[in-house]
Amino acid sequence: MISLQQIESDLTAAMKAKNQLAVDTLRGLKVRLQNEKISKMRDLTEADVIALVKSEIKRRKEAVESFTAGGRSDMAEKEQAEAKILEGYMPAQMPRQEIVKIIDEIITQNSFAAADFGKAMGKLKAQVGNLADGSLMAKLLKEKLK
Repeated sequence: MISLQQIESDLTAAMKAKNQLAVDTLRGLKVRLQNEKISKMRDLTEADVIALVKSEIKRRKEAVESFTAGGRSDMAEKEQAEAKILEGYMPAQMPRQEIVKIIDEIITQNSFAAADFGKAMGKLKAQVGNLADGSLMAKLLKEKLK
């Protein structure tokens, strides 16, 4: 289970190990989690924490693309390394084959067509949850609904 306390503990360990990249990454994540906790005026659930970590990973991946397009490979590598650190806090991801199997079941059970992408994606997200990357699910679903 991922929690703010675990991230604080890992931050302390990274400080002791003098791992500056991990320290910077975890500090940023800790601040984002604390701000979210304050804005919601309650403790964050594990689902809240996972959603925020996923959001941070997505930000890093978008930054990698931007830096790569801009010819800044050094910054792209840094962002990629930060994303890798954050991915360590995500639950194990569902294999691609399993996602495809679930998509097939959803399409057959509900007779979805290409125009029903939104409804199909909603059912898929409800069934899979945080166990798979949303962009991967959308890509596979689009392929199946063609």
